[in-house]
Amino acid sequence: MGFKYVIEHMEDDEETSKAIPPWVELEYAHMRILAGPDAEVHFTHLSKASSTSLNTIFSSDENSEGKAKATCHSQGLVDMMKERGIPIEKVCLLDPKAEKVLAPEDGDGEFEWFLFGGILGDDPPRDRTGELRVLGFPNRHLGPVQMTTDTALGVTKLVVQDKIPLNKIPYVNQPTITFNAKESVEMPFRYIADGSEPRLPPGMRELLHEDLNKSFDF
Repeated sequence: MGFKYVIEHMEDDEETSKAIPPWVELEYAHMRILAGPDAEVHFTHLSKASSTSLNTIFSSDENSEGKAKATCHSQGLVDMMKERGIPIEKVCLLDPKAEKVLAPEDGDGEFEWFLFGGILGDDPPRDRTGELRVLGFPNRHLGPVQMTTDTALGVTKLVVQDKIPLNKIPYVNQPTITFNAKESVEMPFRYIADGSEPRLPPGMRELLHEDLNKSFDF
């Protein structure tokens, strides 16, 4: 049985009709790839518009083979835990302020669920994870460098399922994404490395280039 990953959605769309932005959609879709086919990815605390948008994306994906099953929830994780009888000691919160580092043995039965919170891509981070920390989950950290949430999930999977220690995973820190001789953008996060390149969500490079061009459209 694969692990279950929970993203407690903390973007600012919870009480509005606005759906999640395209770059968040790409990161959320990327999580299914990073988690792998045996896993489940649960997106909790979604607005109705965000849930509808994500469900449409996931259901229209004609290439779901090799990807985790994704489920969207309007309820928060705490309510889902009560409904399903999930004990808090089986849920590990990935928390930058945790005392212990995530280790391969954390996937040997101690935890079944791995919880990620916060607004995606916050720079500098606003410690939105603090809203989950106060609930008393056991926690682990992934090192001192801020990651995107999809990267954090991918790193967690490599550690607890593939048994690769955190310090043995290849990373690229604050990479510069180059589009051509005159256009580039620096990303202020840590990514899993694919050779010398960061492992970005499919479509992210194109979206970044599009946004860069928009910024020059006066």
